[in-house]
This record gives sequence, C-alpha cells and structure tokens, in this order.
Amino acid sequence: MFSDKKKPAIIPSQITDRNIIGKGTSITGDLVSEGDFRIDGTVEGTIKTSGRVVIGKEGKVSGTVECNFADIEGDFIGKIIVNQLLTLKATSTITGETIIGTLAVEPGATFVNTTCTMKGTVKELNKNGQSKQTKKTA
Repeated sequence: MFSDKKKPAIIPSQITDRNIIGKGTSITGDLVSEGDFRIDGTVEGTIKTSGRVVIGKEGKVSGTVECNFADIEGDFIGKIIVNQLLTLKATSTITGETIIGTLAVEPGATFVNTTCTMKGTVKELNKNGQSKQTKKTA
C-alpha cells in the first residue's frame, strides 16, 4: 500500500531544456547549451547546441550557429552548420554560408549571397552501372 521508495524530485530544467531569447532582447556573445534555443530577439555571436535552434519571425541572428536541427523564420547572417535538417520558412532570409545535412525550403524563403554545402550521402556508380551509397566527408 505505501512504498518506502521516494520519487525523485523533478527539476523544471529537466522537463524542457529550451532557452528562449524573447522579443525585444538583444544578446552579444557566445551561447552554448545542450538544450534547444528559440530566438525571437537579436543575437550577435556564436550559438552551439546539440539540439535545435529556432529563429522566430521577429528573430535576427548574426554570427555562427552550430546545431543538429534548425528552423528559420526570421533573418540569419553568417555561417550556419546544421548536422541534420535545416528548415527555411517562407519568411526567412539567409545571408552567408550554410553547411547542412538536409534542406527543406518553403516557397518564399530568400538566400542572399549565400553558399550552400550539403554533406551526407553521395550515390556512386560501381563498375556494373549500379548505384552504391557512401558517406561523404566534409
């Protein structure tokens, strides 16, 4: 009926590891976290995470972003390295260099003087003319 085992305390940061830079907030510097970032304000600097970076419609980021997943609705200027999926919404504007695993673009998204390098799977033909998938290294 009653257990001697105590339940572990739940710490709010364990429920969600999301960092939010709100509208009207401006940050200059480097941001590093294991959790996700949502940016609705302005960030100038470097953002590094093993999670997801979301730049909202009002968000502006200038600098370098390194992450596994990114969704961009606002403005980005600089270098972005996305190991998995970069999703560009119709309202997004990207300027600079992108290095990505996979790209999803909605109609209306804008690339301005941007280079795009995709890393990942490359199909090669063997001697018999059949395709063979190999991992491309960047």
